[in-house]
Amino acid sequence: MGPSSLRPVAPWALLALAGTALIAWMGLQGFAFSDYDREAAPAYLALLHGDVREFLALSPAYGGSLIMRGPFAMLPGVWGGGELAVFRAAAVPCLLAGIALGLVLAGQALARGAGRGTAAMVLLLCAGNPITWRAIEMGHPEELLGGALCVGAVLAGAARRPGWAGVLLGLAIANKAWAVVAIGPVLLALPAGRWRALAIAGGLAGAFTLPLLLAAPATATPHGASASGAMFHPWQVWWFFGDMDLPVPGPDPRIARTAPGWLSPIPHPLIVALAVPLSWLAARRRADPLVLLALLLLVRCVLDPWNNTYYVLPCVLALAAGEPLRHGRPPLLALATVVATFITMERIFDVAPLDVVAAGYLAWSLPLAALLAWRLYAPPLGAIRMLSGGARPMPGRAGG
Repeated sequence: MGPSSLRPVAPWALLALAGTALIAWMGLQGFAFSDYDREAAPAYLALLHGDVREFLALSPAYGGSLIMRGPFAMLPGVWGGGELAVFRAAAVPCLLAGIALGLVLAGQALARGAGRGTAAMVLLLCAGNPITWRAIEMGHPEELLGGALCVGAVLAGAARRPGWAGVLLGLAIANKAWAVVAIGPVLLALPAGRWRALAIAGGLAGAFTLPLLLAAPATATPHGASASGAMFHPWQVWWFFGDMDLPVPGPDPRIARTAPGWLSPIPHPLIVALAVPLSWLAARRRADPLVLLALLLLVRCVLDPWNNTYYVLPCVLALAAGEPLRHGRPPLLALATVVATFITMERIFDVAPLDVVAAGYLAWSLPLAALLAWRLYAPPLGAIRMLSGGARPMPGRAGG
């Protein structure tokens, strides 16, 4: 996207910055008891003290993201900032990625004839999304960065730029391993240069991963891609297969469930495995790669027993890109996904039985997955009419 296509949305850049600043102010007030406190803070503290080896050894499974954001995390050391300043500085590149994606998408939407209201909605979903607030508050700003990189890689592929597509895809995978599901959509978007993009992506991802593997303690407990561990949240399809557990403490005790023993090695490999046939079928139909990306990212949420509020953020970004760029429509599906996520994962979770919470989540996530699959794989309406006999070729037109 050139400077000329960004010019129409330049006046909105300050609005995007203001929205992001509000989200940052709400989410970056502190990190005590968050995932950042347990997973990233010890590593960044070592980096702040100049111990690179200890930084690599203490990094979590998504250590590549910590490396990518390391230069920002080190900036507070210049003025003697403490751990809170490091926490905030490390989130800055993620928030800037959301702003950049929003400006690019808004500019492309305007260039394709979408209204200014549609472009503004796209910009706000990328730069001022309330799910972003929850992501950074829970200690995972990298989820926004990964989503922006995945969508950007697909857009670069559609623009016939395999080099940039490979760079963005490789950075996304280095940022967090779930981004491997974006490989299919990126290849689908590319009309040529697929092997070049794959080589660049693989090289970049490997460059960020290798130092972590070399520095990892021999006694480290592996986690991430191969096992789902003991976390078992109600927002996923496996919930009703869980074993009944003790009541959840609180004024209104609720019966929780724990993961069955057979489940642990299944979900994460299954998510990656399903991406292969779903991408192949989409390629056979020459389907929209952004819709495919949104579907695969939603499948990741639904099938992961660890699923949490911020998991859906990359899917929302893909939906926000797809509707305006493909059809010129406002990103209402992305907006509805944000609302449904907050209702089922942030509101009724506090008051309803957990089985009701799980049913409420599946009541919107599974139909959304079915709708995206229909858009990808269903035959065109004209073909359905032909097969049913409802329409016939015009006389004299057969055989071209």
